[in-house]
Amino acid sequence: MQTTQDAGAETPLHPARRWRVVTGAALFAVLSAAMPIGAAAQELTRPGEKRFGEIRQLTFQGENAEAYWAFDGSSLIFQSTPIRGEGCDQIYTMDPETGETKLVSTAEGRTTCAYYYPGGDRILYSSTHHFNRACPTPPDFSQGYVWPVYPSFDIFASNTDGSDLRQLTSSFGYDAEATFSPTGHRIVFTSMRDGDLDLYSMLPDGSDVRRITDQLGYDGGAFYSPDGTKIVWRAHYPQTDQEREDYLALLAEGLIRPSSLDIYVADADGSNRRQLTDNGAANFAPYWHPSGEKIIFSSNMDDPQGRDFELYLINLDGTGLERVTWSEGFDGFPVFHPDGTKLVFGSNRNMAHLGNTNLFLVEWRDH
Repeated sequence: MQTTQDAGAETPLHPARRWRVVTGAALFAVLSAAMPIGAAAQELTRPGEKRFGEIRQLTFQGENAEAYWAFDGSSLIFQSTPIRGEGCDQIYTMDPETGETKLVSTAEGRTTCAYYYPGGDRILYSSTHHFNRACPTPPDFSQGYVWPVYPSFDIFASNTDGSDLRQLTSSFGYDAEATFSPTGHRIVFTSMRDGDLDLYSMLPDGSDVRRITDQLGYDGGAFYSPDGTKIVWRAHYPQTDQEREDYLALLAEGLIRPSSLDIYVADADGSNRRQLTDNGAANFAPYWHPSGEKIIFSSNMDDPQGRDFELYLINLDGTGLERVTWSEGFDGFPVFHPDGTKLVFGSNRNMAHLGNTNLFLVEWRDH
């Protein structure tokens, strides 16, 4: 919903691309307008980014985000609109060593939230192409900054070259944000099949669907821990009658308002839930450190205007908060290489044009 899809971005102002569901690129224009274009290569890292070693830019045009590693660390899969303002996000794979990039989705409709099967021979992603080959209608921002949760999104699986495409979900009402357990046993995803945006899990073939969350509000962007026993996700649960009324009214129109979001962890079945952040900001795109002891995520907590998103680390008990990036604009969708030596993330740094969000690969320093 990445807004990000723009990451689904979820915050009063989420810059990053459509938050995993993505939602709209309006934020890019807002954020990017103040960003310098064409920084020198030696300026890709910023003072204070002590966790970063050598950094390399992987994409250079358009809007690129949500890059996830194959479980063997050999390749990346991500969503991209290569030419800003033309067409919808599609899914691509990339060899991070050579930069070779291949389109693996249908090039129709809108796609989001791709992920590899643990075996590396198949991929997951969500798409609207089976309802309409054209891009879905953008949301109406007359109600403020909102994200669409297109009911035409369903989850598909294919070979890594896009062949043998199979539909895994068919419940009308938004099925997306799917990721695999490293054990290969289950997929976690967000769905509106029961009237709210909750987390569910299913077998790799789409069967045995089980509901994980049931509190009113948005639950999304879930990832399994390295051992598959836990999940981390982003959520916003309206607390007052007015917030609940606003949430339900928008949801009836296929929209959500990305206000504040917090990071939660729980056992893989949803039990033993605990909240890691509580700062009134938009905290999203959480991902596990390979140790299973920390979470990295993106947040605008240090910008009163809500436009500057940085990466942060936090322990599983909510202690030890550490700011990782210090770059003006948007840093988000951080994903560790399986061996923990590298991190891929999306950023506005070194923009080639207005609204340019690119993927960067950096050597990670644990100490």
